[in-house]
Amino acid sequence: MSADRPSPNSERLVGLLAAASELRPELHRYCARLMGSVIDGEDVVQDTLVRAFVALQEMEDTPPLRPWLFRIAHNRALDLLRGRAVRKAEPIEAASEVADQTSPDPVEMLMRQEAVKTAVSRYAELPILQRSVVILKDVLDEQLSEIAALLDLSVDAVKGHLARGRARLREINAQAGTLAAARPASAAVARYVALFNERNWDALRTLLADDVRLVQSAHPARVGSADVGMFFSIYAKIDGLWLAPAWLEGREVIAVFEDRAAAKPSYMMWLEWRDGKISFIRDYKYVRYAAADAELTLAPG
Repeated sequence: MSADRPSPNSERLVGLLAAASELRPELHRYCARLMGSVIDGEDVVQDTLVRAFVALQEMEDTPPLRPWLFRIAHNRALDLLRGRAVRKAEPIEAASEVADQTSPDPVEMLMRQEAVKTAVSRYAELPILQRSVVILKDVLDEQLSEIAALLDLSVDAVKGHLARGRARLREINAQAGTLAAARPASAAVARYVALFNERNWDALRTLLADDVRLVQSAHPARVGSADVGMFFSIYAKIDGLWLAPAWLEGREVIAVFEDRAAAKPSYMMWLEWRDGKISFIRDYKYVRYAAADAELTLAPG
């Protein structure tokens, strides 16, 4: 084989990279709702792609990438949910008749619209199989036969879970209140945001722990204050960014606005602290789809 000719294994990896780039937002829409969290959903997506890269190098034949990636993501999410002991058993009852047409009727369209508009966190109140089926059908518009193959169910069982899940989701939405008011920002996050907005990069670098880690999805992790300090050098070249303290899923995050007058942030950051120093930074700049579904509220002031 010519040294200039890519190996079949390399071609599969290139194919996975291309497919992953296109499928990543869809995978996140599924995983975020399955986990009930846009942050945890992105962790599952990242872990899914890592596992897929490892597995593909050991496989002789290339699997159909879309269903394969969704199956890895589904199984990984279920492992995490079982670990939290939130998985609920539900009986598989006789299936209700559910339409599966290329052009759904108005009732089907209304159900899908309700599912898309439903807050990500509310899906966690559905039993796992109902949750998976409703997301796959009403949010991602998968065919019933494809859902059955992914979940190892019969089509009739999928119809049953879909009917019950839709009914339960309507109940959840009817009973749901408004989002709780955001708490004030912590002193640490308020200081980080103020220094960033002042473009005081040297002061920000002094906040980094020696072993700080920076994760930007689809990019290699940076480790150590010297390497992570380059993060601020990169941002120093970008004009117009404005940060604001915010809350998401009970966690304190940072909203990043590329247009300060915009109604919603472009993306977000999430920091962890240890002994007054930043020990971890997750920057969502390259996975902006995560902010699209985020139930994010800005801290007062």
